Amino acid sequence: MKKINFSQHILPHALAIIVFLVVTVFFFSPVFFENKTLIQGDIQQSVAVSKSLHDYRDQTGEEGLWAPNLYSGMPGYMVNVQWGFGPVSVLKRILTFNLPHPIGNIFLAFTCYYIMLLAFKVRPYLAIAGALAFGLSSFMIIGLSAGHNARIGAMAFMPLVLAGIHLSFSGKRMLGFGITAAGLALHLHQNHLQVTYYLIMIVLGYGLMQLILGIREKRVMEVFKTVVVLVPAALLAAGTFFGPLWAVYEYTPHSTRGKTELVSPASVNSGSGLNRDYVFNYSNGILEPMTMLVPNFYGGSNSQFLFRDQNSESYKALMGTGNEQLVNNYARYTSQYWGEQPFTAPYYAGAIVVFLFVVGIIFAERKYVWWLVSLSALAIMLSWGKNFETFNYFLFDHLPGYSKFRSVTFVLTIVFFAMPLLGLLGLEKFLENGATKENQKKLLIAFAATGGVCLALVVFGGMFSFLREAESTLPDWFANALRDDRKSLLRSDAFRSFSFIAAIFIILYFNLQKKVSPYLFYGFLIFFVMIDLVVVDKRHFAKENYKRKREAVFTARPSEQQILQDKSYYRVLSDEMDGRASYFFNSLLGYHGAILKRYENLQDSCLYQDVQEFFTDAQQQKLDYPKYGIINMLNCKYIIFGEQTGQFVLNRGAIGPAWFIHEVVTVNSPTEELAKVEEIDTRKTAVVDISKFTAPEPQYDSASSIKLIAYKPNYLKYEAETQTNNTAVFSEIYYADGWTATIDGKESPILRVNYVLRALEIPAGKHIVEFRFAPKSYTVGNKITAAASWVLVVVLLVSIGWSLRKEKED
Repeated sequence: MKKINFSQHILPHALAIIVFLVVTVFFFSPVFFENKTLIQGDIQQSVAVSKSLHDYRDQTGEEGLWAPNLYSGMPGYMVNVQWGFGPVSVLKRILTFNLPHPIGNIFLAFTCYYIMLLAFKVRPYLAIAGALAFGLSSFMIIGLSAGHNARIGAMAFMPLVLAGIHLSFSGKRMLGFGITAAGLALHLHQNHLQVTYYLIMIVLGYGLMQLILGIREKRVMEVFKTVVVLVPAALLAAGTFFGPLWAVYEYTPHSTRGKTELVSPASVNSGSGLNRDYVFNYSNGILEPMTMLVPNFYGGSNSQFLFRDQNSESYKALMGTGNEQLVNNYARYTSQYWGEQPFTAPYYAGAIVVFLFVVGIIFAERKYVWWLVSLSALAIMLSWGKNFETFNYFLFDHLPGYSKFRSVTFVLTIVFFAMPLLGLLGLEKFLENGATKENQKKLLIAFAATGGVCLALVVFGGMFSFLREAESTLPDWFANALRDDRKSLLRSDAFRSFSFIAAIFIILYFNLQKKVSPYLFYGFLIFFVMIDLVVVDKRHFAKENYKRKREAVFTARPSEQQILQDKSYYRVLSDEMDGRASYFFNSLLGYHGAILKRYENLQDSCLYQDVQEFFTDAQQQKLDYPKYGIINMLNCKYIIFGEQTGQFVLNRGAIGPAWFIHEVVTVNSPTEELAKVEEIDTRKTAVVDISKFTAPEPQYDSASSIKLIAYKPNYLKYEAETQTNNTAVFSEIYYADGWTATIDGKESPILRVNYVLRALEIPAGKHIVEFRFAPKSYTVGNKITAAASWVLVVVLLVSIGWSLRKEKED
């Protein structure tokens, strides 16, 4: 039985946790010491669009399942629904020491990466430095500031998954099984399938490496046995996320990620997945990965302006003109960033990390080099997007699932995962073998490859243009000032990176770590890695990123307060076209990355045209309410515009929640259906695609009536009365997977009309019509999710207990 040595088995890990906690608390000090919270643009929008579901849950204790407040209605499980994976959520809170969300994700990134490095046999004090390098990379911090909490959370658990897999391949299958299952479950619960896609790429690369080694070393059967252990772990983890996965699988074909049914749409993607131009809008320039080494290689962020710095040449040049109008016109051109992307901030890995990555290429075991360098090279090529179109357009068209994701620069997740791992593996090997003459020569090569590049940029940095394409026509006096400022930013940061690399190189080359206490060397490395990254992070994550907790997300403006006095059932359209309106009202628009494909088609071809026409007529005071057919059929009662003056228009043409129609026009395809909707009087006529549905034959009764008498997010109740067999249209979005309709308790088939709306054939007489949304992906999937979550926790505890017992016996 092994005897526990406190300084060897407990102290390093306790110190690691303390370091991670201290760094987290002090980096986000306003949250802990000033009662502030993060300002996250995407999260503010997310709060807005999920408010109706939150309110319903708070009031009833139930899940709304359908979100009525954005895009005229869409599945709520794509917005905000609580699933039954409570045990896994508790496990996450335990791992984060209950740190506030989303800050806890950075602490998790530290901890999980530390565990992975330990699994790869990196000594604990080096692993602390590697963990800080991963969690403090600007890729993580900038993502957090933007509100990409799910992405950062998913990245944080990636190392835990790899730790479990590597432990399994290292002979600790039971422990590896438990950690893999737990890590993957926690990762999946962050619900960012794009990062999961990149995790799969990393795992497949690792698996290929193990397979090749197994073939070479004639131990294929051992590799197979390990895979047999890991597959159930992955299935168990997927089971804890079964409901959400089912829901996403069910929803995807109907969303913007799915294939459009239109034959020749004018402005929408005709293939499966997202529009190619949309996906590749944010593509790295060929040299943009250089920001991993020199953060201001391209000047910095395009939200940082040189005009704000009174010492900048741009400021002096503009103010020297004495022309206020000229200053105002040109100040917007003073963005520090001069690369190709429309909006970005530099993703900095750390000069020391890049240096160590090259050290890893030279010193680490070849199997890890081939795995991690190949993946990193692939990720960088993928991040080039449209700037390497031959390669990337081919993958977009042929790689399974790849066209479902936007922002190809997110693939750098792989690089920021791989660099510290290979770097620390290389450093571990170098320290094991010592600073021999041979190793010193190799180390000099790593220094020349990184520090040499930095020095070259200091000396020859002026060779770049330092101007964006749109800035080529600026007058010389101003363009020269811009060039000088941006050139200065590049050179100063290049020298800064060189200094950090040189410091670590000198210690290693002259074997100084042997001449001082090893703990002093570890402390020096940890401190310099942290300082290198934190200083750059603070350029993009400062006091402006916080606000007082008591501040409301949105405060109702005068126009919104006035509209809120109307307690009837209606929708609102705002010319701000973001999530704000969804915070207060059922909105025609909203904020979501994957809206229903048909609704997107309707927006692009009909709705926006109707809106523009409405605004034009309103300005000319020539409103003709019946002609705005799309707005009217969506029950848009109020249109808000010019919010600074609090203006809105009451749309007297809004048809209401439901109405009986006079006639049906039939078409033979979705393309014809969408075109015809623009032409009809939506109050009297409905369009039916007879290739999908049987057209009803309404017998209009002028005395008929239908009114909404009760509504919840997932339930609508109407009273209908008609003397003839008639057809009612509802201003509700058609969605087949989950909505059912009953007339007097008897189920009735829901028709799709006007491209996006629901309709029912209603027999003569008085009736109660009800719609209910109860998708099996939730009602059944949630039960499976809950059961698997409890099994996972038990399995994790058993695997840890078994492994500890085994350690003691050995």
